[in-house]
Amino acid sequence: MFEQLSHTALQHYWWIIISLLAGILVFLMFVQGGQTLIYALGRNETHRRMIVNSLGRKWEFTFTTLVTFGGAFFASFPLFYSTSFGGAYWVWMAILFAFVIQAVSYEFRSKRGNFLGKKTYETFLWINGALGTILLGTAVGTFFTGSQFYVSDLNFSEWMGPAHGLEAVLNPHNVLLGLAVFFLARTLGTLYLQNNIEDEPLQDRIAQKLPFQAIPFLLFFLAWLIWLMLIRGFAFDPATGEVFREPFKYFHNLIQMPVNTLILLAGIAGVLAGIYLGIFKRSRKGIWFSGAGTILTVFALFILAGFNHTAFYPSTYDLQSSLTIRNASSSHYTLTAMSYVSLLVPFVLAYIWYAWRSINKKRINASEMEQEFHSY
Repeated sequence: MFEQLSHTALQHYWWIIISLLAGILVFLMFVQGGQTLIYALGRNETHRRMIVNSLGRKWEFTFTTLVTFGGAFFASFPLFYSTSFGGAYWVWMAILFAFVIQAVSYEFRSKRGNFLGKKTYETFLWINGALGTILLGTAVGTFFTGSQFYVSDLNFSEWMGPAHGLEAVLNPHNVLLGLAVFFLARTLGTLYLQNNIEDEPLQDRIAQKLPFQAIPFLLFFLAWLIWLMLIRGFAFDPATGEVFREPFKYFHNLIQMPVNTLILLAGIAGVLAGIYLGIFKRSRKGIWFSGAGTILTVFALFILAGFNHTAFYPSTYDLQSSLTIRNASSSHYTLTAMSYVSLLVPFVLAYIWYAWRSINKKRINASEMEQEFHSY
């Protein structure tokens, strides 16, 4: 079946999978967002324990999806992986550090003999929530602004940026997206806690705090999206492969890919609907609307970055070193083999759904925190 597809079709198929995984990952980062709200929402030890346990039962989903996303990117577009992860290693090491301390914190926060104390590990969780979201958003921002690297004719890549990836934080447009992801994660985290915790005083605080997460997210995201529509993007000639700057490139992509534009608009509408339900209706269903909207929005933005003859990882040092889904992908044989493996994805998603339903069968309450079997 897949072997009958052209190399170009397989490249597009795998970019769609990468885009979907990216959307799921950003949605699951509600765990990171919630971790930054432990003290903002939890005014006493019981409430903090409820928040940590609510999020702690989902953190492995985020970590697993991050690993799957990275693995799929490596297998399908190895030149991107070797260029970015091999050159911009400081930003990726910082992200890895943030996720390592998250795993350690959930493991040891409530262990007997914890000489560092709970507050130390809760601080680590806050660092993971802030550093992980902002740096990931900033790194994805380089898909649209570019990075300083050079790729030789033999696909040997060399990073030309002085800070090996950390220079991305000096670009205000990248930081805008990083802050948008940070406040989106906090918004989703608030909506998730609203859904998962059964405690009236804590629910009141959640409802009060939600607008202070949602409004900054909307402002940062709107500013970034308007900027994206106005800049000169990175396009390539499909006949020659030559990369060039095109005014209003991403706006043109919106016009020329109407189905993707509808997906983007549906995603934004979903996020807004979830926020509305959470703030004005205090509905527990807000997380599902905003979660689905987040997946669709991120998916559509990744399609904007990679489809319609667009360089998804531009080089500002040497335009012709920019990476596209055509020049950065694996061989036809590798993509074909991986495509058969991808047929297992629906079964994996079904398992995640089943596990999620099992974990969330009962909402967390204060009496549960007094029992000995809770994990975190």
